[in-house]
Amino acid sequence: MNKLFTTICIFNLAFFISNAQEKLTEKPNEFVIDTTSVLSINNTIKTLYSVISGEKGEERNWKQFKHLFAPNAKLILAGEDESGDYKTHFMAPQDYIKTSGKWLVEHGFLEKEIHRKIEVFGNIAHVFSTYESYHSKTDEDPFMRGINSIQLFNDGKRWWIINIYWTNETRHNPIPRKYLP
Repeated sequence: MNKLFTTICIFNLAFFISNAQEKLTEKPNEFVIDTTSVLSINNTIKTLYSVISGEKGEERNWKQFKHLFAPNAKLILAGEDESGDYKTHFMAPQDYIKTSGKWLVEHGFLEKEIHRKIEVFGNIAHVFSTYESYHSKTDEDPFMRGINSIQLFNDGKRWWIINIYWTNETRHNPIPRKYLP
C-alpha cells in the first residue's frame, strides 16, 4: 500500500512539474489564426476591422491579419501630402505591420465600420466600407473618418483580400451622404 501511495505521489508530482514547465514556456501573446474568418465576405471584412483595432497597449494578431490577404496584395493609402498634392502610398501587408503596428499599440486605434456597400460578380467582389476611427472605446467622437475600397477574390474555398485602397475624410473631401448610415 505504501509503495502504491508513493508511486501515485511521484506520478502526480511529475505531472504537476511537467504542466508548470509547459505554462512557463508558453508565449503569452501567441495568437492563432481563425481559418473560418475568410469563408464569407462579411466575416472577412469584420475580421479585418477587428484585427487592426485595439486599446492602447493591446497587441494585434498580425498572423490573422496576414491570413486575410492574397499573395502580392496591396494596401494603398491615397490623400493629400503636406504641400496639398494628392498622392498614393503602396504597401504590402508586412509593410503596413512594420510602419503602423507599433503606432496602433502605442496610441490605441479602433476602426469601426459605419456603412457598407458590396458589389459581387462571379468570384470577385468590391466592398465600399465607410469607417470611423477612435483611440479608445470610451471616446465619444472619432478622430478620423474615411472610406476603404476593398477588392476581394474567391478561389472556390475562401475570400482573399486583393487590395485595400483608402482615403481619409478632410474638410475639402467630406464623405458623401450616400456612404453614411
